[in-house]
Amino acid sequence: MASVPSLASSLDRRIADALSAALPEAGAADPLLRRSDRADFQANGMLALAKKLKGNPRELAAKVVEQLPAGELIKDVEVSGPGFLNITITDEAIVKTLAERAADDRLGVPFAEHPGTTVIDYAQPNVAKEMHVGHLRNSVIGDAVVRILEFSGEKVVRRHHIGDWGTQFGMLIQYLIEHPHELDHEGGEVSGEEAMSSLNRLYKASRTLFDSDEEFKARARRRVVDLQAGDEETLTLWQRFVDESKIYFYSVFDKLDVEIRDEDIVGESGYNDMLAETCRLLEESGVAVRSNGALCVFFDDVKGPDGKPSPLIVQKSDGGFGYAATDLSAIRDRVGNLQADTLLYVVDARQSLHFKMVFETARRAGWLTEGVKAVQLGFGTVLGKDGKPFKTREGETVRLVDLLDEAIDRATAVVREKAQDLTEEQIAERGAQVGIGAVKYADLSTSVSRDYKFDLDQMVSLNGDTSVYLQYAFARIQSILRKAGEARPVAHPELALAPAERALGMHLDQFGENLAEVTASYEPHKLAGYLYQLASLYTTFYAECPVLKAETPQQVENRLFLCDLTARTLRQGMSLLGIRTPEQL
Repeated sequence: MASVPSLASSLDRRIADALSAALPEAGAADPLLRRSDRADFQANGMLALAKKLKGNPRELAAKVVEQLPAGELIKDVEVSGPGFLNITITDEAIVKTLAERAADDRLGVPFAEHPGTTVIDYAQPNVAKEMHVGHLRNSVIGDAVVRILEFSGEKVVRRHHIGDWGTQFGMLIQYLIEHPHELDHEGGEVSGEEAMSSLNRLYKASRTLFDSDEEFKARARRRVVDLQAGDEETLTLWQRFVDESKIYFYSVFDKLDVEIRDEDIVGESGYNDMLAETCRLLEESGVAVRSNGALCVFFDDVKGPDGKPSPLIVQKSDGGFGYAATDLSAIRDRVGNLQADTLLYVVDARQSLHFKMVFETARRAGWLTEGVKAVQLGFGTVLGKDGKPFKTREGETVRLVDLLDEAIDRATAVVREKAQDLTEEQIAERGAQVGIGAVKYADLSTSVSRDYKFDLDQMVSLNGDTSVYLQYAFARIQSILRKAGEARPVAHPELALAPAERALGMHLDQFGENLAEVTASYEPHKLAGYLYQLASLYTTFYAECPVLKAETPQQVENRLFLCDLTARTLRQGMSLLGIRTPEQL
């Protein structure tokens, strides 16, 4: 089905036509239409137009109004102030537009006019290390942005740039060679917790030996050279660490309800064979120069605390490659081989200077061409209730799995307290959906760049701006629809709407426009805000407009129609944020 124009876009075209008819000498003019508290919409374009035509804005506005006869779309137009047009839409137009939206699986939301290819880099855990609270935001934000972009029709290539290379692997591999059964497991499948437990134990033991035994330290360092040279035995053991870590990663991502596919994991090692060539190309082109033996890229506007230039180091003086070499090689691969026209990096905001320099270097080298944009979605920090970076009481970084388990436990208690006719199994399932949804929504309802406080009491509250509030609104609608019996959701454009019905209908109509803005700006918090306002307007509608006990059968059907479309919009919007909507709570 073709996309359904919103009431705003239909009205915008109608006013533009009226402007052309009333003031042909003005040429194409923008009505500057916006939502208004005084009416449904306000057009402010008369002021700029009057200035251009050297006329009186109120008189010009009156001429335009003459070309806007009341009808199916426009109920009333009033000229106010210095020539503003306050416009009220008919109830009939609201319901007809919503009915067209309801007839479409996509709720009338159009696909992007010019979809491209976006490579998005997110969810980047480190091999042989536990995932902690710092891994929450890049996973949740990245997953939501992927869903939103794919819904728009964009081709999205996921890339999980895991930390799977570096000097620490020499230590780990050498220890495993000398203690060959440290990663063995008895029996069948290994859980994520068991895998991480083995890796933790091995890491601590190898680190202790590395720090205390100079001979082992020397062997470990030689093993790094073997790894980088592609020694077969060393690579085989390295792969064991990667595979063991993936068992753990997948268990955490599964609990977080974030899909991670094996083919999308391309870690630091995936670009290893490109690093020398990347450095050679940068040096030959003059983009990078040698400074004290290191290969560096300098920038006029980047200086250290001493006022001296602070370069991007691509290759260290000892011949080792820095993160920049890997990131630049990844750009070459993503633009050259994957044909990306947009590169998105969901990475901590504290790395913004690094990525600014990497992007500028890639532009100078010609790898980021004019038609390709590179964007870092730099996210803020997760804070504790005290407003400081989230730590345990002992000052340790909070394990991500512990944080998720606690959220699920809290949410399960809330569900159990409210549960009606739910089995223990259903309470546990709903508790997980509500708990994980609460964590995700708290993150996604905050602007990406801002820090936010992790407060589980607030997150699982039934009141306020929480996912639980949205989920209960959805479940309440499902309950009404189940109780409706023979009555069905049917739109009745001929009926007058109560104020709460109008407000809900006008907001439902804005879903497509909101998604277009969210997709263009990569700002999931604007979708979360839209959904919270939708649930709030539905709560008012539910309180003021009896559904099943409405005055006439037609009114029952029309209100059921508004309920059903609200539920479908909530479910679609929440799904794009990666949050489940249980049918019953």
